[in-house]
Amino acid sequence: MTRKKRSRKPGSEGPAQYVEKGVSQQDLDGRVRQKARKRKGLKAGSRHSDGSAQNASRQGQAKDPRHGSKKPVPLIVEPKPSKQVRRMNAEQELAMLENDPQLIALLDRLDAGENLGAGLQKQVDQKLDRIEQLMKQLGLYEEDVTADDQIAAGDARSEEDLLDDFENARWDDFDKE
Repeated sequence: MTRKKRSRKPGSEGPAQYVEKGVSQQDLDGRVRQKARKRKGLKAGSRHSDGSAQNASRQGQAKDPRHGSKKPVPLIVEPKPSKQVRRMNAEQELAMLENDPQLIALLDRLDAGENLGAGLQKQVDQKLDRIEQLMKQLGLYEEDVTADDQIAAGDARSEEDLLDDFENARWDDFDKE
């Protein structure tokens, strides 16, 4: 609410006249000057803070955001399973796969000459590949090597020829090296 000043002009006999007094630019400038005069010194506590708040904010910006990992670190370290436990797990998985009734039924259907769909054939192939991996891991997998495979590999000599070469070998030639 604006302040109204009551004034009476001299020589006037009438009722008092009211003049509204608004905020002028001079009043505003005076207030700013007065505020500046009151706050001459530095901010309170600046002697002790030493501008470290500004330095901390600068360091936070300059810090490399890629530094450090965001991956949570487990507080309890779980021991790794030993080789025996892993071997037992592989044996159990192999036994489970070999006794799988669904796999057995699908293999029987394949043996009977049925043509399985693409999805079932893919499933059978995956399970057989896993069985082969487990057998290799456990040392149970042996590749079948037949005489036909040996001939295809380029070794057409018979077992008797190989035995004769072994018996007639000159062992003295090997000692000279």
